[in-house]
Order: sequence, then C-alpha cells, then structure tokens
Amino acid sequence: MRAGMELRTWLCPAPDVALPRPSRRPPDRVEASAQLALLSRRCAWFMVLPGRAMATFRLALIQLQVSSIKSDNLTRACGLVRKAATQGAKIVSLPECFNSPYGTNYFPEYAEKIPGESTQKLSEVAKECSIYLIGGSIPEEDAGQLYNTCAVFGPDGTLLVKHRKLHLFDIDVPGKITFQESKTLSPGDSFSTFETPYCRVGLGICYDIRFAELAQIYAQKGCQLLVYPGAFNLTTGPAHWELLQRGRAVDNQVYVATASPARDEKASYVAWGHSTVVNP
Repeated sequence: MRAGMELRTWLCPAPDVALPRPSRRPPDRVEASAQLALLSRRCAWFMVLPGRAMATFRLALIQLQVSSIKSDNLTRACGLVRKAATQGAKIVSLPECFNSPYGTNYFPEYAEKIPGESTQKLSEVAKECSIYLIGGSIPEEDAGQLYNTCAVFGPDGTLLVKHRKLHLFDIDVPGKITFQESKTLSPGDSFSTFETPYCRVGLGICYDIRFAELAQIYAQKGCQLLVYPGAFNLTTGPAHWELLQRGRAVDNQVYVATASPARDEKASYVAWGHSTVVNP
C-alpha cells in the first residue's frame, strides 16, 4: 500500500490460482493524504498446510491519516472500517497508535483505560459491521502504568483479546533518529491469539516483528495469519519493514500483514506507510 492510501483489501487465500510474488509492495514514495483509496483488483494467494486448511476471506488494512484530535481520528477510523466492510472485508486492522500522534510526549496525554472511549467505538463498529476488528493500538493506562495496546473485537462487539506491545522500541541512529518508548511505556508480558472461522490469528505490535521467536511461537500455536500494526519510520522502514515481514512469513509458512499510519511529513514522527500483506 502506498504511503498515503487509507484502505486496501486482500482476498486471502483463494483456491485454484497460481502463487504470485511473495509480497504486494507499492512504490516507495507518495504524499500522505486523507483520501480513501479502495482496491478493486483481487490479490489472491493459496496455501494448504497438512491439517490446517485456511478458509477464503477478505482482509482489510486501514492506513489511517492520524491527527492531534482524538475524536477526529476515531470518526475517520470508524468510517474507514465501515468502508472496508462494504468491500467484503471480514477481518479489518487499524494501524499502531491510530487515535493519537506517535511519540513519548503524547502517550500520557492520550492514554485511556480499556474499556474506554476509543475501544467502545471499536466495539460498536465491529458489531455494526459484523466483522473481526483488530484495533491497531492505543496508549493504555492501567494501574499507573502506560502500555501500547491492541484490542481485538469480534462480530458481536465482544473484546476477544488485548495485546500489550512486548518489545519496546528504543533506537539511536546518530544523525537520523532517536526514540525511546521505554521512557514512558511498560512492556506487555503475554502472547495474544484469537480464533476466527477462517484461521487463528497471532498479534504483535511494530517492533515485536523484529523478534523471530514470537512468530515461531504463534506458528506452533497454529496461527496461519500474523498481524502487526506498526509505525516504522523513514530510517527503519526502507531498511527493515518489508524484509522482516517476508522473513517471518517464509520461516514459519504463515501470512503476515502490517498496518501502518499514513505518512505525514509534518508530524514529529514520520511513519513509513507501506502497509503490506505477505504470503507464506
């Protein structure tokens, strides 16, 4: 998905078609915008593992343009979820930090309880559209600690699982980027999977994808799709974003999907974009 698109859907898998290239990767550079872009072309893949036949379903990744106004982000996110559902999506994923700007100074300001304002909206729209909704991530406050948390809701609006980012993103590349999530966030301590009629799904957030063992554990648990809402940047994005997705997919023979915020070059932290689905 180009850096400024907000919605794209994939049919995954579909029987009786030839396997295409390992990933559907868009051009490297495009201006971020809030305009909705829908994919009408079928991007289909098929794979059968012994005893683990995977049903055909449509997956949507929402590459959201995030602003500093939480209510606007929630309204836009829910609107795009509805658009994805009208396109036939059964599983929809929002990006990391979809309701707030990404930054250590923003996490305390935008943090909320779960359940809370943002997750209530997600529960309602999941039930309205009768879909599985992977709620990207939001800053969560719990017992005086802050977490980077993904909440997943089922077609009846029930909270299925809550994944707290396990591996916090601390980086210092001289002359390029310095960022330290651990200044404000605490790490999660558990694995997160959920069942759908189509396959079992494993969850990670952004930097979690860097750690191969997590994907291996999920594959051993029977997951066939791994979803990582993530906000790589203009330094780590071109270097590792696609590489890590393809590595996790081929090593474990699973599908890997990543949902990024849209690129906003005026933001203090500029996301790489390029939300992607990779086949096994």
